[in-house]
Amino acid sequence: MEKEKYPIIKKEILFNASKAKVWEVLTSAEKIKEYMFGTTVISDWKADTPILFTGTWEGKPYEDKGTIRKFEPEKLLQYDYWSNFSGIADIPENYILLTFRLSEQNGATKMIFTQENSATQTMYEHSLENWEAVFNKMKALLEA
Repeated sequence: MEKEKYPIIKKEILFNASKAKVWEVLTSAEKIKEYMFGTTVISDWKADTPILFTGTWEGKPYEDKGTIRKFEPEKLLQYDYWSNFSGIADIPENYILLTFRLSEQNGATKMIFTQENSATQTMYEHSLENWEAVFNKMKALLEA
């Protein structure tokens, strides 16, 4: 049976901050904890290395894991990940692919975000809601 395809989530956000600042917020464990629901991230921040997210969501511990696919400082961050919260098998075809592209735009930084390969309708809807909250917190952090 072929896996059902869910739409790619795509968001464009303009931050009134430099690419260096936005990149720092994307790749600093301390900053990520501030805007991503208290998540702890562990990574070497290099292509082809693991990335691990741990924390507690609604009273339950979680561990999301993946691999950084592309890492170009101040330009591009791409990684895949799977969450034990998903309730689906830890196999490559169930990994979500996240891409963050940065570009300068009139003294500000435009971030184009995409999420591909949502495995279930619940994951897709959960992601839509959570990314909106994450990006609002990032914007507040960067523009404070």
